[in-house]
Amino acid sequence: MALGSLDTPIGRLQLAATSQGLVRIGFGCMETREDMMAELAELPRTGGEGNPVWLEEPITQLREYFDGSRRWFDLALDWHLSHGFYSQVLDTLMTVEYGTTVSYGELACMAGSPGAARAVGTAMSTNPFPLVVPCHRVVRSDGSVGEYGGRPEVKTWLIDHERAHRDS
Repeated sequence: MALGSLDTPIGRLQLAATSQGLVRIGFGCMETREDMMAELAELPRTGGEGNPVWLEEPITQLREYFDGSRRWFDLALDWHLSHGFYSQVLDTLMTVEYGTTVSYGELACMAGSPGAARAVGTAMSTNPFPLVVPCHRVVRSDGSVGEYGGRPEVKTWLIDHERAHRDS
């Protein structure tokens, strides 16, 4: 497991990667490196301490996202922390266009489970790859942003950032 961090306009991000790809992004203001390590302790180990090179591309692409030049991430992802319906929802979420939003109910329909808006909300709250799998693009049915790791202002910033760079 390789661990690193990246300072961004929305705060410090904690990153973890395995030989299979990026496995976790955490918001430093909401969870410590130790919190993330505890979550990752259950993952199968392939031996060794990990290779910091595994974080180079995720860091590069996240920097590009924040400078407005990247609209889609093209990263290997290690899906060990997401399973079943949640993985299906997150996979569907990756089709939501940059600079746009969908409601929890719309995403449930897109994922083939109309009526599962609450379960979609849980999938968003347990997303191991925020930003890369853009859970910030999912809003309440009335258009309000709702929560985002306890910080709706971060979600608003991300939506506004994408809208500002959508056509540039």
